[in-house]
Amino acid sequence: MMPEIEDRDVVTDAVVRLPGMRVAYDGGSFDETALAATWTEQLQAWLNQADAAGIAEPNAMVLATADSEGRPSSRTVLCKGLDERGVVFYTNYTSTKSHDLTATRYASVTFPWYSLQRQVHVRGEVEKVDVKETAAYWHSRPRGSQLGAWASPQSRRVDGRRALDNALHSIERRFRDVEQIPFPPHWGGWRIRPDTVEFWQGREDRMHDRLQYVRTHDGWHNERIAP
Repeated sequence: MMPEIEDRDVVTDAVVRLPGMRVAYDGGSFDETALAATWTEQLQAWLNQADAAGIAEPNAMVLATADSEGRPSSRTVLCKGLDERGVVFYTNYTSTKSHDLTATRYASVTFPWYSLQRQVHVRGEVEKVDVKETAAYWHSRPRGSQLGAWASPQSRRVDGRRALDNALHSIERRFRDVEQIPFPPHWGGWRIRPDTVEFWQGREDRMHDRLQYVRTHDGWHNERIAP
């Protein structure tokens, strides 16, 4: 019984320490005068700064969706497109996230740059990326990633790792003599067309700066919201 007691003590100690876990934010300020003219320019500027700071995968963003019954789920995806139309990521159209997006047509993503004490939240309606744009991105991907997209039945139950490996080997044989692998019919991009884009900068005493671009019937405007 002693090992069980010791294990419980370890867990209890971790739980006790959680309330005291915090970081002092001292990353500076972010006020209205610093905002770029458009949300795309501001997001690109912060992405560039995150990249220059050496953050691993600065284009990683946490995608939140909900199914038709309102049950939420989240996961990390990579931003692979950014312009005035929105932010783009690519995935399997038979995945859980795609089923959610098809059902609700709405999503949000968060860029979490913890070491810079910054976050960006993008929220809005979604649409599928057109075939031409999808093809252009597909052909920029490494061959291994292309093969994986064909082989993986994303979000579906599989009978162990061997089943995945066998599926990949089968796809490798299928395209062994194909120089340019076509993209699968069940694969493509989603674009989030934002109605709000929030830029969050950590400040002392949890009085953070939260500035957002909001889409209205007569264009975009900026506003500050309380932390």
